[in-house]
Amino acid sequence: MKFRKILIVEDEKPNADRLKRLILKLRPHAEIQSVEDSIASSVEWLENNPMPDLIMMDVRLSDGLSFEIFTKVDVRCPVIFTTAYDEYAVKAFKYNSVDYLLKPVEEEELEAALQRYEGFMESIPFVGTALEGLLNYIQPKEFRKRFLISHKDGYKTILTEDILYFFTDLGITKAQLIKSSEVIPQTLEELEKQLDPKSFFRANRQYIININSVKNVFNDFNGKLKIELINQPEAELIISREKASSFKAWMDF
Repeated sequence: MKFRKILIVEDEKPNADRLKRLILKLRPHAEIQSVEDSIASSVEWLENNPMPDLIMMDVRLSDGLSFEIFTKVDVRCPVIFTTAYDEYAVKAFKYNSVDYLLKPVEEEELEAALQRYEGFMESIPFVGTALEGLLNYIQPKEFRKRFLISHKDGYKTILTEDILYFFTDLGITKAQLIKSSEVIPQTLEELEKQLDPKSFFRANRQYIININSVKNVFNDFNGKLKIELINQPEAELIISREKASSFKAWMDF
């Protein structure tokens, strides 16, 4: 997957112009959305515009270190840092960084950084959007492994790996096991964020399914897919045409 939209954060105009020129030379299809020269203007831009595919970010700006941007706004895209100082290299990799280039940025080094970014995009597992997959690759997160639920006069645990799928029934969320279903206090929207996207897929508004529970996949009309689950012949799920390609990519990895 190739990136398109790039934000440059650089407070020295000659450096910003050089970076723009090199990027457009190496990746003519790229779109430089904006050049911001401070923490304040970068935060304002990020709060009022769609997230770019990639940010080229100087570490030292006129009003402080650019790391402060990450404390003020949720930066949900990869970053290539550029700076004249190498003492920030380790810290930079805590902030979505896929590379760290020393100024003056040379064409060969920028090309290598862009290839590194593109390599990540092509090699990561499909999980949600490509950017989400890259951020999970850079900053792996812990996903839910079990549920503690009420049982008689106490509690019992259910492992997520034993759950065939989650579904809603009259507004109540349930986890379907092979021989029973259990009420879960979370909503499907909450579960979607807590479950490992390599193993669970939001099939539609009513179901989140475990990849190991999928028995057969059939083509349906208008580009839709029909899913048959193991040990659940009555649970016939439909994947919309819009989600069909995402589902097949998820199943194929």
